[in-house]
Amino acid sequence: MFVVDTSIIEEEMAFLKSALSQAIGLLPDNSLVGLITFGTLVHVHELGFGTIPKTYVFKGSKDVSKEQLLEQMNFFLIKPKPPTGVIAGARDGLSSESIARFLLPASDCEFALNSILEELQKDPWPTPVDQRASRCSGTALSIAASLLGACVPGSGARILAFIGGPSTEGPGAIVSKNLSEPIRSHKDLDKDSAPHYHKAVKFYEALAKQLVHQGHVLDLFACALDQVGVAELKVAVEKTGGLVVLAESFGHSVFKDSLRRVFRSEDKDLGLSSNGIFEINCSKDIKVQGILGPCASLEKKGPLCSDTIVGQGSTSAWKMCGLDQATSLCLIFEIVKKEIPDATLQSSNNQFYFQFLTYYQHSTGEMRLRVTSLSRRWVAGPGSIQVAFDFLL
Repeated sequence: MFVVDTSIIEEEMAFLKSALSQAIGLLPDNSLVGLITFGTLVHVHELGFGTIPKTYVFKGSKDVSKEQLLEQMNFFLIKPKPPTGVIAGARDGLSSESIARFLLPASDCEFALNSILEELQKDPWPTPVDQRASRCSGTALSIAASLLGACVPGSGARILAFIGGPSTEGPGAIVSKNLSEPIRSHKDLDKDSAPHYHKAVKFYEALAKQLVHQGHVLDLFACALDQVGVAELKVAVEKTGGLVVLAESFGHSVFKDSLRRVFRSEDKDLGLSSNGIFEINCSKDIKVQGILGPCASLEKKGPLCSDTIVGQGSTSAWKMCGLDQATSLCLIFEIVKKEIPDATLQSSNNQFYFQFLTYYQHSTGEMRLRVTSLSRRWVAGPGSIQVAFDFLL
């Protein structure tokens, strides 16, 4: 799902449109693609209506719930709304025809997408001299998350957000439109004197929770000389294992090369995978205190969980919405104290083990399970340590 900021200058708009056209050409033919543009208003483009460009427009200053989104975008014209239950995907109340209006395979909508990008213009709403451009980044991301949650729940999906300035409108705003109000600085955050910060973080924390529940990733491409609100947005990117690319312009080589690497499928690609679950099994004399890294707790409590929490603890399983070849996790364990003599520690049967299970959706669409098992012995004193590795791929 491409989420594109149009409240940028014409030169930046041309750079961004060129980069997006190249990215669309790199997409696998069977990838489902959607497009949302935003400025003062949020425009959801109906790619399945190929006759003329057709969009659904939402007010940027108001948060739109999933139910309101489905009603206003006429998802229940063909198939009536189910009286009860969760509405998510073709199996749970939505017709495949309704979903295909907004998410189409790249091979079917490449022409429509390129046509929309060619005609895409800077946000037409005038900006007074003493004000910032109206930009409703939070509302656009919320609508993108709700649309993916309704159409492809539990399946690997990524929101690619291209933002060229600070959010000034609606939920998630980091500064007001008036130029007389400066954007919060690092000192303001340290002193807790940023007026919009806590409200924006609370909004993005809720968005992160929604994306984790759906198994979807948020990637942020922030290209601007001004701040765009990464401090507030980062919680949603970190929890979902997304990417952040910072550059001065959409014409900068850092942005263009990074965007190409996301879609490139060669020997040196990123190896992007999605919708993963990371789980730990270990022997009884070890407990899990927590984990540090791009994941979110699945709250799987049990005897393996330590009372001491470091990072994301009180669980032995975590959701990893996005992962790649370089994804790193730091696990913290606690050794359970046993009042036993050293002779017992040195016995041949005194082993402990770890087992890491990673279940994920590969970039090819396959679901894979990778199991890594390690075993070693407890050693009292300066004796040698025996280590055995067992990898099951």
